[in-house]
Amino acid sequence: MAQQRDLISRLADRGEEVLAKFAETPGAHRMVELLNSTRERLDDVQKRVIGLETLERRIDELERRLAKIEKGATPPKKRAARKPAARKPAAAKPAAAEKPPTPEAP
Repeated sequence: MAQQRDLISRLADRGEEVLAKFAETPGAHRMVELLNSTRERLDDVQKRVIGLETLERRIDELERRLAKIEKGATPPKKRAARKPAARKPAAAKPAAAEKPPTPEAP
């Protein structure tokens, strides 16, 4: 058990040394800023994905309700195609009812 603690403490010490040396390098500050901004972006993406999951659950619920409604509804009956009504022929005017043209006097 003592050897495990010794190994763990040695690893912790070595990790601290590496971090200290890393902090002293010229581009370390910029690298740390980049890692922090990446972390913030990942947090934003994670929040958006969680929002999408809730929307997917709502869509699934709506699809189930729609399927239930469609299953319960009877399909509309097909109606026979209606033919347009035949037009009645125009009533012929009786010939006797027409007045002959009157000749004009010269």
